[in-house]
Order: sequence, then structure tokens, then C-alpha cells
Amino acid sequence: MFLRHIYDEKLAQSSYMVACPATGEALVIDPARDITPYEKIAEQQGFRLVAAVETHIHADFVSGARELAQQHDATLLLSDEGGDGWQYTYLDDYKHALLHDGDTFEVGSVQFTTYHTPGHTPEHLMFKVAMGDQDYGLFTGDFVFVGDLGRPDLLEKAANEPDTAEKLARQMFQSAQAFKQQADYLQVFPGHGAGSACGKSLGAVPSSTVGYEKRFNPMLQHEDEQTFVDALLDGLNAPPAYFSRMKQVNRDGPKLLSSVGKADNMPPAVLQNTLKRGQTIVDTRNRYTFAAEHIPGTINIELGMSFPNRAGQLISYEGPFFVITDDKTAVVRDLRSIGLDNLAGVFPLSVFNTLARSSSMEFQSYENRAPEEVAGSIQSGTRTVIDVRDDSEWEEGHIPNARHIPLGQLPQQLDTLTKNAPLVVHCASGVRSAVAASLLQAAGFEVINMDGGFQAWEQAELPVTTD
Repeated sequence: MFLRHIYDEKLAQSSYMVACPATGEALVIDPARDITPYEKIAEQQGFRLVAAVETHIHADFVSGARELAQQHDATLLLSDEGGDGWQYTYLDDYKHALLHDGDTFEVGSVQFTTYHTPGHTPEHLMFKVAMGDQDYGLFTGDFVFVGDLGRPDLLEKAANEPDTAEKLARQMFQSAQAFKQQADYLQVFPGHGAGSACGKSLGAVPSSTVGYEKRFNPMLQHEDEQTFVDALLDGLNAPPAYFSRMKQVNRDGPKLLSSVGKADNMPPAVLQNTLKRGQTIVDTRNRYTFAAEHIPGTINIELGMSFPNRAGQLISYEGPFFVITDDKTAVVRDLRSIGLDNLAGVFPLSVFNTLARSSSMEFQSYENRAPEEVAGSIQSGTRTVIDVRDDSEWEEGHIPNARHIPLGQLPQQLDTLTKNAPLVVHCASGVRSAVAASLLQAAGFEVINMDGGFQAWEQAELPVTTD
């Protein structure tokens, strides 16, 4: 058996290629939209990509299952356990087989057994892989992570399915009890690693074993159902806003990449016209560089590890938008990975620099100040503090009289803020608040980003409350 782990660090997302070297057949479990890595591995190893398998309908990235079916005539092996509303709807044009609890399938001499494991979602499946009579491991998707279990609240919070979180948490308890009956020696191959919003406290180790998880995974220590449910639902932050859209996209069939526009490079004149029309422009430069000088009305989402997540939360999927960047390849790939296909064009940094040298172009800036520099005005009430951290961070401690608006909710809350007084915005370290500062300034607010964030505030021994 050939097994390869493919990991997208920006999405903290794992996919797996499993192949039978004897027959040259390979399948991909939970493929990402960009199927290039699988094609490269298959070409290197002399494999044919014959199937795409999914543990569930994903909420945090666009699936590559349809791409594999279209480009390689791969058979789609997908769950039929979701019930009304959560079954795939795009399968008529492709070879496919719908899977149920207990079903088996093969790739060459490698065998798979299907387990229905509801809890994270109603349709969720887990797959056991074996060679001959020897079981090897479990592909657990978003059910069992290293040190955690999948969150059961996404349908309720992201897909607007009321009263489903507790129901799914109870189903997760039953799934977890069944998981603990698996052999201790089995490898555990999860669908995500640390940083994913599909769980609460995922470990950074890429794989585990059933025995290790039974011993050290906090959620697998609960034998009482109600205690388990309470612990699983406790401390869950609001999911990113784009999760609900990803669920629908993956259920109904993502656009094929061949049908998505190329996002050509744009000249300075187009940038100026775009600004006049008020269309969204995302500047991906370093946050300090942006703070020092940027085009009025642009939003700063630094191209880094969190770029796809931030973009999915803050950029509209409805209208066209543009990007300023010096790495078009990375930007386009990241945006496509979460279905932001409405990227209308890219402005290279050379275009920005050309405008910077133009005397007719006006620029903006905002200040980054240390906590000690703004503490007095915050405590006197002359400046309003906006805390853009997540719910769990806020509950652990915050600045007295601060207003809490998680970053993903800020665009919807702009109308509730007053422009009468300058705003001080902060997060934990200053990264998310830099994004927030650009949003606020683009909306016409006078803003200061608190450099170092809440961590620096605490280090300066300034007042903190949990009220």
C-alpha cells in the first residue's frame, strides 16, 4: 500500500492519497480544489487517479472531488447518510457510488470499510483501511482530531439549521463510544491540524493512534453523555462567515476551475477607475507597510498563513473585487481554495508604485501605538476601544469598557459605531486588528491600531476585567 499525506498549512487541511502499487490505482481522500499536488504524485509514482472519497460535505474549503471526476474520470465515493438537505446534488454527470455504514470498496488490493460517524455533521463518514486481513488505520475526517473532536455546532451557526448543535453533540457521543471500540494499534489520520476552525483545540501532530487518543484526548475521557455534550459545546467561537457558503458549494458542486476567470494583471488606469466606482480592493502587503502608506478605501489582508480565512470572512462573494499583490500565484490559489472566484483582477506592486510616484494620487496612513501610549485616553473615555478577538479570548479577560466585535462580524457592525471619537482597535497581538483598522479607516473612521495587542496590554500591567 502507498500512502501519502498532503497538507495545506493555510487551511490546516489534510488530504490523503492511497494507492495499490501492484495495479497502479490511486484514490484521494478529502481532496482540495487544487488537484495539482495529487497529479504530480501520481505522475511520479506511475499511478492512475481512479477515485475521490469524502468524509463529509466540507465547510471550510472547496472540495476537489469534482475536479478529479472531470479531469481524470475518477469515481466519486460520497456519503448518502445525511438525510434531506445534506446529500450531494451534482452527481448525475459523473461516475459515483453513494456510501452507507458498513459499505466496503477497494483500490487494487487495498480495502476500505465505511463507518457512519455523525456528530460534526449528519452525513459524516470514517474509513478503515486494510491490506488483506490486516487493518492499518482510520481516516477520521472531522470526527476525531489529534487531541480533539469535531465541533457539532456548524450546522446551527453557519448553515442556519436551528436546534441541531445539541442533537449532533449527542450523536457525536455515540460515535465516540463506537470509536473507542476500535483496536488501539490503528493509525488515526485526521482531516485537519492545529489552526482549523472545525475543532476547538486541535493538536499540531499530523497523525495519532486510537490507543493514544483513547488515553489522552480530553473529549474521549467522558463516559457520561450529558457531561460529554456540555464539554463539547463549551467555549466554541463563532465559525467564519464563509463556512455556510462552502457547505452549499460542496453539496451542489463547485465550479470547475476551467470555468473561472484568469484574474489578469491590471494597469494603473483600471485601479483609479475601480476606486471611483467604490469596488473592493484588497492590499496584501505587510501590515506595517500598509499602515504607513496606502490607497484610501483599500482593505489590508496580509498575505500569510491566515490569508484564506480572513479573506473568506471579509470579502463579499457577490460582487467583483481586486487585489494588490506581488505574489499573484499564491493569492489566486488561496482565494480559489475557499471559492472566492469573483476576483476580477490583480494590480501588481509595480502598479501601486507607479501611482505612489504620481503627484495626483493621495494616500492615507494610520498609527500603530503601544498600549502605554493610548491607555490614558482609553481610561478617560476619550477613545473607544474595539476588541476584535474571538469570544473565548474575550471571556478570559479584556480591557474595561471595551466593545467586543469579533473580526468576522465587524463589517456588519460598522453602522453601530460612532465617528464622534477616535477608535483604538486591538486583538491578541496586533495582526487581526491591523485588518480591522483598515476596514474601519476605509469606512471613514479615525483609527489607531494598538501594537502588540492585548498581550502587550497585560505585559504593561494595565487594567483587565472579566466582567
